[in-house]
Amino acid sequence: MLSEFTRSQAGVVSRAQAVRCGLTDSSIGARVRSGRWQRIYPGVFATFSGPLPWRARLWAAVLFAGPGAVLSHRTAAELHGLVARDGRPVHVSVPHTRRVRAPAGLVIHRVVDPGRLRHPARVPPRTSVAETALDLAHTSRTLDEAVGWLLTAVGSRLTTADRVGAALDNRGRMRWRRDLRKALDDAAAGCHSVLEFRYSRSVERAHRLPIGIRQWRRAGRYDDVAYPEYGVHVELDGRLAHPDSARFRDHRRDNAAVVGGGKVLRYGYADVVARPCTVAAEVAGVLAASGWVGQQALCPECINGEVRPHQYVDELPR
Repeated sequence: MLSEFTRSQAGVVSRAQAVRCGLTDSSIGARVRSGRWQRIYPGVFATFSGPLPWRARLWAAVLFAGPGAVLSHRTAAELHGLVARDGRPVHVSVPHTRRVRAPAGLVIHRVVDPGRLRHPARVPPRTSVAETALDLAHTSRTLDEAVGWLLTAVGSRLTTADRVGAALDNRGRMRWRRDLRKALDDAAAGCHSVLEFRYSRSVERAHRLPIGIRQWRRAGRYDDVAYPEYGVHVELDGRLAHPDSARFRDHRRDNAAVVGGGKVLRYGYADVVARPCTVAAEVAGVLAASGWVGQQALCPECINGEVRPHQYVDELPR
C-alpha cells in the first residue's frame, strides 16, 4: 500500500500515510537515519536518497500544508505551462482556518475554500487555469501585469474568457475588478497582449475611433488590428517595451509615408502607453483619408496636452 502512495506522489509520503500503511514512528526514524529516506518538512518524507526532483518538492509542499491544500499562484502557473519554471518558492493555498508556519522555500496563502479553486483532475492538486490567472492578477503590482496574466491564460487556450469571467464573478474581493472585466471582453474579441489591450482602451475607445478587428488574416499573416472597411492595418510591436523619444520619432517618420496614402501603421509600447493621443490622431487621419466619416474625440489627456504616461480610460468620454 505504501508503494501506491510513492508511485502517485513522486516518491513522497506523509507520516500519517506511512503510519496508515503499518509503519511506526521508530521505523520511519530508522529509515531516515540509515539514509534510505530523507525528511523534507516536518512529517513529510522522501522515500529515496539523493537530490529532490521538482515534482517531489511540489508533493512535499501539498502534504506538509495538509488536507485541502492546493498548489497555487506562480507554482500553478508553472504547472499549467503559463510561465517558465524559475526555481522560485512553492506557493500553496490552504483553508483560511488553518495556521501553517511556512518553512523556507514555501509561501502559504489562506483562502476561504481552496477546494472550489482546484482543477478537477490534475495532480499534484492545483488551482484551475482560470483561478490561477485571477490569483496572480490579484497579487500583481500593476494593472498591466494583472491584465497580462488574464490574457496569457486565455491565449493559452487552456481556458476561455467566459470561464475566467465566471470565476471572477464568484470572487468576493478582487483588485481592479472592473478593469479586469474589460480586459476579458477584449480577450474574447481576440486581444492577445497587454499592448493590444492598451491600444483598445487608450487609443480606440478613449478617442471614439472605430473598433478594429483583432488578429485579422491578410496575405498569409495576421495583423494585430485591422479596419478592413477602410483597408487600414495596425501592427503593434511589444518588443519595444520602454519609452524612447528617438524611437517614437522613427516610428512617426516611418508612418508619415502611410498617412500620405499607405495602409499599414506600426507602433511600439512607448507609442501606445506614453503618447496614445498622438497615436489616435494619426490613426484617425489615416482612417479619414480612407473613407471614415467619423470624428476623433478628445479624451482628458488630449485636453491636458498629454503631459504624463497614459492610464487607460475606464469609460468612454461623455
